[in-house]
Amino acid sequence: MVVINSEGKFNENTYLIDGQLFRMKGFMAVYIIENNGMRMMIDTSSSLMARNIMKKIKEFGLSPIHKLVLTHSHFDHMQGVGRLRDLQKEVEIEVMASENAIENLKNPERMNEGIKVDPVECVTPLKEGDIIDLKGLKLEIINIFGHTQDHIAVFDEKNKNIFTGDAILNRYDQETFSPTFMPPDFNESELLKTFEKLREMKTNLNSISLSHFGVWEGSDFERIINEMEKLHHKTKESIIEWYSENHSRDYIAAKYHEKFIPNSKIHTRENIAGLKWIINGLIIGLLSSGCMKR
Repeated sequence: MVVINSEGKFNENTYLIDGQLFRMKGFMAVYIIENNGMRMMIDTSSSLMARNIMKKIKEFGLSPIHKLVLTHSHFDHMQGVGRLRDLQKEVEIEVMASENAIENLKNPERMNEGIKVDPVECVTPLKEGDIIDLKGLKLEIINIFGHTQDHIAVFDEKNKNIFTGDAILNRYDQETFSPTFMPPDFNESELLKTFEKLREMKTNLNSISLSHFGVWEGSDFERIINEMEKLHHKTKESIIEWYSENHSRDYIAAKYHEKFIPNSKIHTRENIAGLKWIINGLIIGLLSSGCMKR
C-alpha cells in the first residue's frame, strides 16, 4: 500500500479525517497533528461537514483542537471555521494562515464567487520559514504559490511528511487526478517555482499529504513529485486545444476523461457531472490567468 486513504492515524503524530466535501467520500482530507496533548488541524472542508468532522475528532480522542492552519482561502478549505469554533466552546481555536490570506479571509467573496462563505476574523498571519511548535514537534511553513497566491504548505521534518493542500495536484485515487489551475488567483510562473521548491525538498520527504485526497508514500510519492510538472503542462495544453475546438464543458470533460482518466471509478463515462464541474473551474482558471484566450 503506497497510498493511505482511510481515516485514522498514519504516522506517529498525524491523523486523516475524511471531510466528505459535497458528501462524497474520499474527496477532501482534513489532517490533525498531535504531540504531547497539543493538536493542530489543517483545513476544514465545508461548513456542512463541521459537525461530522468534530464527531470524528472526538472519536479519535483528538479533542480539543488548539490550532487550525488554513492552507489557502478557497471555500472548501476554510468555510468550516465558524462552525468549528461554535462547536468547540471549551477551548478557543487559534486560526492561522498565510499573511497573504488575511484580507481574502476577511472578504471571502473575492476567492469564492457565487459561494456563501462567512468572513474569518482573528487570524494569525504566517510567513515562509515560520515554525509552529506543538510542544516539541516543529512544523515549518513554506510558501507554495501558484494555485493561489496565499497558499502555504506545512512541513513535518520529524515524520518526513508535507501537507500541500491543493498546490500541485489532486489525485483522488490511482486512476483519477486533476490539475490545480483554478480561479481566480492562478499564476503559472509561481506554480513552476513551487514545483521546483518541492523537488529540492524531495530527499527530506517520505510522503506527501494531499487535500484531494490522501497520503502518498513510496513509489506513488516519487511519482507525484516526478510527474507533477509534466501533468500540469499536458493537461493545460490539452484543455486549451479542446477549448479551441469546442467551448462546451461536456465536450471537454469527455475528452479529458478519455485521454487522462479512462479507468476512473469516481468520474465514469456514464457519470461525469463532477468532472464537468472541475473542468469548468479549470477553464475559468486558464482564462482568468491569461494562459488561454476566449
